[in-house]
Amino acid sequence: MTSESLHSQGAPARRTVVAAVGGAGLALGLGACGSGGSDEADGAGGSGGSGGAGGSGGGPSSGAGAAGSDGGVLARTTDIPEGGGKVFAAQGVVVTQPVKGRFEAFSSACTHQGCAVSRVADGVISCPCHHSEFSAADGGVRKGPATRPLPAKGISVTGSEIRLT
Repeated sequence: MTSESLHSQGAPARRTVVAAVGGAGLALGLGACGSGGSDEADGAGGSGGSGGAGGSGGGPSSGAGAAGSDGGVLARTTDIPEGGGKVFAAQGVVVTQPVKGRFEAFSSACTHQGCAVSRVADGVISCPCHHSEFSAADGGVRKGPATRPLPAKGISVTGSEIRLT
C-alpha cells in the first residue's frame, strides 16, 4: 500500500495543511506585533489631545486622531506640565517643557531598540523596555543602554497651540 492510496483524491496532503496553518499563524503574529493602532502602542488609558491629564508625569497619549501630523494642533501649552511632558504615540513624538515656557519635541522611539518611551517626569524621558533615560531638555542620554540621543522633531508654538512642523 502506498501513501497515495491512504489519501482520498480530493483531500489536501498533510504537508499542505501544516504549511497553511503555520503561515496563517505567522501572519496573525506579525500583524499583532506591527499594529500601530493597538492599545499598547497608543497607551491604553491615555488622555486625548487637548484637555489631557496634568501632573508632573506624562503618560502616553494617542492624541486626537492624526492631530499635529498635518500642521493641526497637537496640544495646548497647558497640556504639557513644566518639568515634564507628554507622549503622543500616534504621532511618534514626545513634547516636553523643561522650563516654564520652553517647549521641545523629540521622536518617541527609544534609540536603543525602538520601543516607545512612555513617561516624562522630573526632566527625564523614560523608556519602559530596558530603562533608558533621556533629558527632557535636549533628548540626550542620561542612562543607558541607549547610546544615542532622541532625535529632535520640529514644533511651533503660537499662543497656546503646539503644532508639528
